[in-house]
Amino acid sequence: QVQPVESGGGSVQAGGSLRLSCELSGYTGPYNSMAWFRQRPGAEREGVANIYIGHGSTYYTDSVKGRFTIFEDVGNTKAKSTVYLQMTRLKPEDTAIYYCAAGLTPRFCHEGECFLSQYLRAWGVGTRVTVSS
Repeated sequence: QVQPVESGGGSVQAGGSLRLSCELSGYTGPYNSMAWFRQRPGAEREGVANIYIGHGSTYYTDSVKGRFTIFEDVGNTKAKSTVYLQMTRLKPEDTAIYYCAAGLTPRFCHEGECFLSQYLRAWGVGTRVTVSS
């Protein structure tokens, strides 16, 4: 089963930046968006950012607005899509395993609806981000 593949995690000091990448190649199922989720220690997995592929519509959870940016490769096709999560001004509370998911979502997310499991189709195995104070 084809899965998104995340990369770019690592350790950084508070205030620093990291860029995560997610590549989905060879996936034949329907999807129109890709999203980043994270699971912080002791917490449930939460949606972080979503992008509607090819249209640029994005959605962010409140805690990362103004600090994180999700964007896609210019040459994305349905056969191969790459999205990125540029994370700046990182905080210790951003420490988590970050997951990428492909989904079939509404173009515009309202109140984070694009993060609902009913819309998600394929998951990556995650990449760890550690932010030290």
